[in-house]
Amino acid sequence: MSRPSWVPPGVDVDVPSAARLYDYYLGGNYNFAADRQLARRIYEVFPQMPHLARVNRAFLRRSVRYLATHGIRQFVDLGCGLPTAGPVHEVVRDIEPDSRVVYVDNEPVAVAHSQLLLRDTEHTAVLQADLTDPAAVLDSPVTRELLDLDQPVAVLMVAVLHFVGDRDDPAGILQAYRRRMPSGGYLVFSHVSGDTLPDVARAAELYRNSQNPAYLRSRDEIAGMLSGFELVDPGLVFVPEWHPDLPEDAEDAASCSFYGAVGRPLPL
Repeated sequence: MSRPSWVPPGVDVDVPSAARLYDYYLGGNYNFAADRQLARRIYEVFPQMPHLARVNRAFLRRSVRYLATHGIRQFVDLGCGLPTAGPVHEVVRDIEPDSRVVYVDNEPVAVAHSQLLLRDTEHTAVLQADLTDPAAVLDSPVTRELLDLDQPVAVLMVAVLHFVGDRDDPAGILQAYRRRMPSGGYLVFSHVSGDTLPDVARAAELYRNSQNPAYLRSRDEIAGMLSGFELVDPGLVFVPEWHPDLPEDAEDAASCSFYGAVGRPLPL
């Protein structure tokens, strides 16, 4: 296939990526033929996938709006994908225009596209880094130039840690970020599970054909990862149940298969 001029050298556009798949689920245009082909295969075994993407993105919007109304002005969006379909900076700036957002992803195409999309957007930055290395994220000159890490920061891990296998210790990675979070900060977290939708396992199996294999975890496993955080009510719930805009939005919440929570780090 032809390569768009903005694609970084060395990137294989014939290998699907989670960031571009997610963009496709949300109806975006920042994806390639290989991504769309795999997405269609996923739809065959798990047609609910676009619904999962939409409710998870809605959770992201509600949670960052909640934090912005509680005074948070700095955000680090880990595994951000593409900042489209209601990105963090647009949500928080409706409340505080001077809010600052660092978008982080390890996928070169997502980073290149994000840099194009945000090139004229003040108080935002895009960092190519791997979330499994907190120091590479938090000590990067890109992050340090935009954020004051001595002040409260929200760390967003939305629909991303299920791409980290057990061998890489996702719970340990989460705790490493907790140790670096200043007083007053928050975590926003969501993770897919196979607890209520058995067919999601078939979709996860197909992700093995992408750059980002997916790992399902139970509610108990996910709750264990959040040790050391004081969760905001209602705690760890299916994402439509977290502060829904309308009561009916939380109906049939288990059909989304995503658990989510917002929490404050407890003192070390």
